[in-house]
Amino acid sequence: MKKVAIYARVSTDKQTVTNQLIQLREVARRCGYEIVQEFTDEGISGAKGRADRPALNDMMKSATQRKFDMVMVWSIDRLGRSLQHLVEILNELQQKNIDLFFHQQAMDTSSPSGRMMFSVFGALAEFERSLIRERVLAGQQRAKAKGKKLGRPSKMNEGLKTAIQLLRQKGMGIKQIAKECGVGVGTVYSVI
Repeated sequence: MKKVAIYARVSTDKQTVTNQLIQLREVARRCGYEIVQEFTDEGISGAKGRADRPALNDMMKSATQRKFDMVMVWSIDRLGRSLQHLVEILNELQQKNIDLFFHQQAMDTSSPSGRMMFSVFGALAEFERSLIRERVLAGQQRAKAKGKKLGRPSKMNEGLKTAIQLLRQKGMGIKQIAKECGVGVGTVYSVI
């Protein structure tokens, strides 16, 4: 018998996960699945990350412990709002040999067609990341061409360099110099 977990989420406190749970329990019963745990996030946006969704975080921890073979979700948008976020969750579950089932989309990653659909989603997410990266790089190049300095402003000045060199000449260790001057060990090495 396949062990399943149910994940349900609603965005506002005025909504309830009850209808999602009723339908998913019925599907599990018809399929002969054993529901081992239910995870519900109520009043939490799907745009929030795993750290801001306690039930999702708990579910992923339980997945690591292999407490179930499949996660059943009422709809894709209940699990996540961004394609990249969905693909990350899917990949993490697949690494643990845990499948996903989406009731509204009739998608099941334990089937070849379900795995194919998520492969397409993964390719689209990769394409989306590439487009974002290209836009960021183009923006940086445009800013550089206009003479804008990129990156974090440096705290390094001649006084700090002199202080680092003097402390080193006095025999102070690299880590102590870094701590004393409030800089990283790499910065100390680059000065000396």
